[in-house]
This record gives sequence, structure tokens and C-alpha cells, in this order.
Amino acid sequence: MATSKPQRSPAEIEDIILRKILYVTLTESTTAPADPRVVYLEMTAAEILSEGKDLLLSRDLMERVLIDRLSGDFSSAAEPPFPYLVGCYRRAYDESKKIQAMKDKSLRSEMEITTREAKKLAVSYCRIHLANPDMFGSSDKPSGGLKKRNVSPLLPLIFSEVGSGSLDMFGSSSSSSGGVQSPPGFLDEFFRDSDFDNLDVILKELYEDLRSMVVNVSVLGDFQPPLRALKYLVSLPVGAKSLVSHEWWVPRGAYMNGRAMELTSILGPFFHISALPDNTLFKSQPDVGQQCFSQASERRPADLLSSFSTIKNFMNILYSGLHDVLMILLKSTDTRECVLQFLAEVINANASRGHIQVDPVSCASSGMFCNLSAVMLRLCEPFLDPHLTKRDKIDPKYVFYGDRLKLSDLTALHASSEEVSEWIGKDNTEKANDDGNGNESRLLQSKEATSSSSKASGQNAKSTTKYPFICECFFMTARVLNLGLLKALSDFKHLSQDISRGEDNLATLKAMRDQSPSPQLELDITRMEKELELYSQEKLCLEAQLLRDGDFIQRALSFYRLVVVWLVRLVGGFKMPLPSTCPMEFSCMPEHFVEDAMELLIFASRIPRALDGVQLDDFMNFIIMFMASPEYVRNPYLRAKMVEVLNCWMPRSSGSSATSTLFEGHQLSLEYLVRNLLKLYVDIEFTGSHTQFYDKFNIRHNIAELLEYLWQVPSHRNAWRRIAKEEEKGVYLNFLNFLVNDSIYLLDESLNKILEIKQTEADMSNTAEWEQRPAQERQDRTRLFHSQENIVRIDMKLANEDVTMLAFTSEEITAPFLLPEMVERVANMLNYFLLQLVGPQRKSLSLKDPEKYEFRPRQLLKQIVRIYVNLARGDSENILPGAISSDGRSYNEQLFDAGADVLRRIGEDGRIIQDFMELGTKAKAAASEAMDAEAALGEIPEEFLDPIQYTLMRDPVILPSSKTTVDRAIIQRHLLSDNHDPFNRAHLTSDMLIPDVELKARIDEFVRSHQSKKRASGEDGSSNKERIQTTSSDMLID
Repeated sequence: MATSKPQRSPAEIEDIILRKILYVTLTESTTAPADPRVVYLEMTAAEILSEGKDLLLSRDLMERVLIDRLSGDFSSAAEPPFPYLVGCYRRAYDESKKIQAMKDKSLRSEMEITTREAKKLAVSYCRIHLANPDMFGSSDKPSGGLKKRNVSPLLPLIFSEVGSGSLDMFGSSSSSSGGVQSPPGFLDEFFRDSDFDNLDVILKELYEDLRSMVVNVSVLGDFQPPLRALKYLVSLPVGAKSLVSHEWWVPRGAYMNGRAMELTSILGPFFHISALPDNTLFKSQPDVGQQCFSQASERRPADLLSSFSTIKNFMNILYSGLHDVLMILLKSTDTRECVLQFLAEVINANASRGHIQVDPVSCASSGMFCNLSAVMLRLCEPFLDPHLTKRDKIDPKYVFYGDRLKLSDLTALHASSEEVSEWIGKDNTEKANDDGNGNESRLLQSKEATSSSSKASGQNAKSTTKYPFICECFFMTARVLNLGLLKALSDFKHLSQDISRGEDNLATLKAMRDQSPSPQLELDITRMEKELELYSQEKLCLEAQLLRDGDFIQRALSFYRLVVVWLVRLVGGFKMPLPSTCPMEFSCMPEHFVEDAMELLIFASRIPRALDGVQLDDFMNFIIMFMASPEYVRNPYLRAKMVEVLNCWMPRSSGSSATSTLFEGHQLSLEYLVRNLLKLYVDIEFTGSHTQFYDKFNIRHNIAELLEYLWQVPSHRNAWRRIAKEEEKGVYLNFLNFLVNDSIYLLDESLNKILEIKQTEADMSNTAEWEQRPAQERQDRTRLFHSQENIVRIDMKLANEDVTMLAFTSEEITAPFLLPEMVERVANMLNYFLLQLVGPQRKSLSLKDPEKYEFRPRQLLKQIVRIYVNLARGDSENILPGAISSDGRSYNEQLFDAGADVLRRIGEDGRIIQDFMELGTKAKAAASEAMDAEAALGEIPEEFLDPIQYTLMRDPVILPSSKTTVDRAIIQRHLLSDNHDPFNRAHLTSDMLIPDVELKARIDEFVRSHQSKKRASGEDGSSNKERIQTTSSDMLID
């Protein structure tokens, strides 16, 4: 009969389990232990025996045994403290699973308590060891393959918990945990039920380790495990509290600036992770430009698309992670203020990123601010719903009274800094008076505020006002976008321009090398090619991170839709006309709010499908309301930018039929768009900038393109005709005057430069003589030649636009052209153009490739003649012929015959030619009549002559300031371009002119008496006709 196996007592079973968990023994074995990590605690065993106890491990002895194990100096096979304790926890977990198979419930319950206590002790001593690494005499060796010895050994366990694996751009996986796995439940227990002070030291070390792991890491680097670990830690209440109390959460110091904050703060290096290149001092690795876009012109389009997609995906992983981190912190009332403080400090420290030139040593990187832009936009999503239902929570007073951001110092939409300060001071005084009724101390404070500066008043208000999160988030996002996304888009634009100029310069250098090679030229070409390669890489990096991310752009557009809707609310909503007085809340808003919205719309309009699904009506309303309202938006260049947006939205420019409804079915557009475009065309003449003369041509180019498109829309054409009739002596006349002025200037400049270009071409074609010139002279003249080519091309394009507009508008609107103050100016312009195109200079303007310079003489001549004919057909009072013939500079009766001959050869409509010839005949007759009238008057008294043009005054008026008498038509023509008295520069407008009734009567009597004498003498004036200026037929070129 078999003997039964002896039953072990509960104490023996507990001893066996604890020996397995703790890897210790109290009895010396004659043979080596199966596992070399098991340690014999000789001194502990002796102490237990001296106490009269059995050498069995128990719950009561567990902590004592654990301390002796950690404190002892054992063989090299024994594990260091931290891995040993983690192993204890893991083995306790495993034993707890095995215990579940015990049938004896009482025993099972006791053993469960033992394993649970073992896990608790392991976790507790892990905390003690990490907070005091030297306590047990043996510091942990670097674990998990981590290179830095000071990295917390807890970090690999966190990586394993959050999933350390990540894919790089080539699809290979990486791991930061080095294969170390966290025992189930270990981290939860480690960070639970512990005193904050004990964990704070450990957590702060973890945050520093995570920060150091992503310093100078690009988006192609292994940033995902640290980012997930960061998110894990802040999701713990104790972790969030520890992070925002870290001294590096918002670094302080006398030399702290934007770049230092990016480098030294805990979150700064995470926000620095980017695809955008940084200054060489702070360059990240791997180099995205070199790795993805080197020699991009030689790569397959599919390869570039793959790189774009990879970068976009990785950036969105980063955005989501950083958004989650901030969102966790913001949801807790304990940490929200610290997050807002961090964001405000970053924004304020980098305010100089808004300057044209950014110092990379004192300002944070573009990468950081673009990332911050993306994250802030995600934080705004809850209040960017289609109906913008939470916009009322945004308080405009935050700009002046918010204590975080420095917004009141920014350039305002209309108010000057003095006006802003005065308004704030007045507002604070009123508030203090309202709130202080019946309170003597409050009244005293109010009086003090009144006598103090407005800035001090602002500080008082700042200390008491509390703003909701939506309000703070709105203004912070607006600032971050200005310093981040919009600055990067501006960099992209300037980079594209630099590349274009560089390519032109490179082509010029290569052309010079072909003509006269030299070692210096080869060096210059090599240097330029390397420079262009770097520019190209940088541009593609910007494109990959920003322009290729449709969601990023759409979120930004949604935010700026909120901005414009909110701004319009400050002036009473979307309705016209605007209030006569601009509300101070609107007037004081930062100008960049609107400028950034317009810039983003321009960029988005050039990205395929970027505007799909975007509600553009609100933007359209805003533009129409403010583009011609200098009393609301002072900066003329900002209002011109609004036109640029509309220019991008024209159906033929945008390539999208969706935008056509903005022009053809939009109520405010149909009623106000043409009127406001004409007004802005006039306003832009004087911008106040030192470059205003040249700027106006670019701005008017955009307006002209828009007007040409709108003329083709019947409803807008009707509005145009109505405005021309209503504003015949107002804005329309000014518009017409500047249109004529620009046409004359641009064509004159172009034709003169064409002559210079022809001379240079002739010199360069004479190879033998050209080669004999000094090399420097050849280089200088070649550069000048290419520069003049570009200038002529631009000027001719603008001149063509202006003449085209004159042609199509004069077909239906003639009255303003024929006004006394306008008709001679128009006639002089037409005569000048006609002289250039069919007169003696015509042959000298022939070019080998006129289309290259946008010079189309046939089309230009047809348009000039059509303007002549259109005005003649609408000239019911026969004013035009006299104005044409009175032009002493360009008029010649034979020009009309020469022009008709050319028109016949180029196939112009016969009726146009006939009407043109008839106008020439009338002008010839008017010239004869004028000569007769001049002869009849004889010598005109000095007092009857206009002091500006020295011609007989027909309607004399007195200028109120200088008291000078001038002819009304002449001074009104002057006032179209300059609203100052020409004699003393005092302000002057047409309604200020004083009719000189007495002098007019004397002039009328003088004219009548001399005409009577002429009729009485019977003179026919035929001899005077010989005095008319003529040009011989051989001067006109056939």
C-alpha cells in the first residue's frame, strides 16, 4: 500500500511562495542554487534564530528580508535594486495567478493577502529607491539599451506600457523600451495611493528624461514613444500636478527669451519636432530636406508625393499627441491656469517673430510655432461649429484688460496708440464711477485712476477681470497663428521669390559664361546652384508640413471665419452702409487679425480644393464692407489685400465654379462691389508709403482684373452704369482721371525702355565689338538688359489693362469722359497714343519678339481708335473735336489718315474706320475755328489769362486760401489728382471754389466785343488756317 504525501503547513507554503517571489533563502544549501540570482541571507537567518523563530519566510518578516536583500553586498549575479524589485512584483503577480488553483479557500485567501502585500512592498521600495538612488548602495546600471546613464529605469517600463513601437518613414520599426516589459498593474500601483512629495521627485526626473530624448529630433526621428509616455504621465493627476510645478515648466531668468524657452522648457523640445529646417545652431536630425527632397527636380513625382504623405502623417501624430497633453491639463482646474500661463509666456517671449527679420537666436523656431498653431486650432474646435454659437463669449475688452498677452501695443485697425490709451483710460474711469456708487474708497480709487496714466488704469482693470477659456483661447490662437502659420506662409512666399530671382540670376550667369567664360563665373554658378538646392529643400519642407495638410488649412480657415464674423458683430452685423462712426472696440482691434485672414485666404485659394466646404460668404461680406472704408481700416495695403483675395476667387482664376456665386448671386456684392472697387482704385493713389507711386500699379492691376470680369456680368454692369451716373462728378470722375494718368505713364515708360532695349540688342549682336568691351561692363549691361525686359513686360501688361478698361467702359459710359475737367485730358492721352503707334516713331518700336514684352501694337491701336469712336458717338454737344485739336503736343490732322490706313490693313471693322475718319474731319474743322477765334481776340489782357496754363479763362473762380483767380475747368482737373491749392498747398476741394462773377462778366464782354468787331470787318480768317501745325506726309510711316 502506497504511503500518502505529507501535507505542508500554511507557514511552509507561504515560505515557498515568498522564496520564489523574493529570490532569497534563509538556509544555506550545500549545492549551488538553481538560479544564481537567489541570495542566501546569512545574517538575517542568524537574527531570526536568535529570536527563537523558525527559518521560514512570512508576511511579518517580508519587509525585513526585503530591506536586507536590498542593502546587502552580494555576488555580481544578484540583480540591482530596481530590476530586482520589478522582478519581485512580476513574480508576485505570477504566484497570485497560481494561487487561484488552490482548493482550500481559507489558504487561498491567506496566500492572496501575502502576494498582494509582496506587490505593495515591491512598489513602495521602487518609489523609495528612485527617489533616493543611493539609499541601498548599488545604483542601477543603464537598462534597456538606453544610451544615457541618467535616464530613469522606470522609463522603459512606461514605454512598454504605452506601446513603444513606432514606424519611421521607411517602414522599419523602432523600440525605446529595449525589450523590457512592465508587469501587469505595476505602473498603476506605482502612481496610485502615494504621497505627492514622494512621487514628485521621480516624475520630475521622468519629464527631464523625456524632454532630453526629443531635443534636436526632427519629425523623422523616434519621437513617438516619448510623446506617448508624456501623455501617459500627464493623464495621472499626480503627474499633471508635478509637470506644471516643475521649474522648467515656464523657465525663468534674466536672459530668458523665446529660443531659450523652446530649448529649456519641458514641452519646448516636443513642440520643436518638425519638418521645417531650423538655424544650423539648432538643426534637428534626421535632416528632412536632405533625406526627402535632395535633388527634387530629378525625383519621380510619386516619390515626392510619398514624402509629402509621410511627413503629413507623422506631423498629425505629433499634433494629436500634443493636443491631448494640453487638453488633459486644461480640463483640470488645478492645472488650467498653468497651461494658459505657459502659452502666454511663449507668445510674449516670441513677439518679435512678427517682425520682417527674425533673429533665430532670440526667437523660437518656425517649427515650434507652426506646431503650436496646429495644436491651438484643435483646442478651438469646440467653438468653431458652423453657426459659431459661442462667439458671444469672446470679449473685445480682453485686448486691453487681459493680463496675459501684450495685445494693446499691437498696431490697431484704425485707432492710433494715443487714441487707444485715451479710450482705455476713459472707459476705466467710467467703470470705476459706475461700480463705486456709495463706496467712498472705490470713489477715491476712481479719482486716482482719472489722474493717473491710462496704462496704470489698464493695470487696475487687469487685476480684477476674469475671462472664460473660450475668450483666452481665441486671442491666444490669433497671436500664435500670426507668429506661426502665417509667418511660415510668408516665408514660403519670400522663398519662392528668392528661388525665382536665383534662377534668373543663374540663367544670366550661364549666358555670360557662354559668351566669355572665366574661373570666377564658374565659382559663382556653383555657389548659386548649391544655394538654390538648399532653397528648394526648404520650400518643399514648408509645402509638406503646411500646404499639403488640407485639414490644417481648413481648421485655420474656420478659425478666421470666426474672427471676421466676430469683428463684424462689433460694428452691428453684416449690413451696409456702415455706421458713420467706427466703434472703438473695432477700431482698437489688432490689425493682424484681418491681415492674417486675408493672407490665409490668398494662400488657400491657390491650393487645389483647399476651399472646398469652406463657408466663404462671411468672408465676402467682410471684404465688401471694409475694402473701401478707410475710416474703419486705416491701412490701404490691408484693404488692397482684400481685393487680392477677390482676385483669387474670380471663376477664371480659382478654377472653381463655386466662387462665381460670390460675385453673381451675392446681395452685398451686387449692390456694393463695383462701387467699392472704384473707390479703392482712387484711395490707393496716396498710401503714405515712400513706395506708394509704384505700389499703386500692382494694386490697381488686381482691381482692373476684377472690374473687367464684373463688366461681363450684366447685373454688375448695370450697377456700374448707375454709379457712373450718380457719381459723375464724384468718385467715378476721380477713378477715370487716375486711369488716364496711369495709362499715359505706363505706356510712355514702356515705349522709352523699348528704345533702350533695342539699342542694347544692337550692341550685343555686333559680336566683335561687344567682345572688346570690358567684362565688367558687359556683365553690368547684361543685367540691366534683363531688368529692363522685366520692367517693360510688367508696364506694358498694366498699360494694356488700363486701355482695355477705357475701351469697354467708353462703349456704354461716355458722359464723364466729356466733362470740361476731363475731356482735354482724355483727348491728349488718345492723341499721344495715336502718335506713338502711327506717327514718325512707329518704326523705331519694331521688335523681334513683341509678344515677349506684352507689346501688341495692332490690338492697342484698335482699342485707342475704339475709344475715340465710342466717345464721338456719345458726344451730343460736339465737345470732343475741339479738345482733340487743342492738344498742341501730339495732335496732327494727318495722324487720323495714317491711322485709318493701318486699320484697313489689319482688318478693323469698316464702320469704326468711317467714324474715326469723320472724327478726324471734325477735329480739323475745330482746329480751324479755334485759330480764327484766337485771331479775332487779338492780345488778351493778362488778368483774363489762367495763371496755370496761360489760356483765356471761361469760368474764373477764386481760391479761398491763396486768393488766386483761376479757370474752373483747369483747377478742377488739378483737384482730381491733388486736393491742395497749387499756390500755397492749403487743402482745397471743388465746393470751396468761389465764382468770380465780376471778372467773368468782363471776360464775356471782352469776347463779345472782339467777335462783333471781327464780323463787322468781314474777315474770314482764312489766312490763319495756314498757322495750324502740320506734318508732311513723308514724316508718317506707312
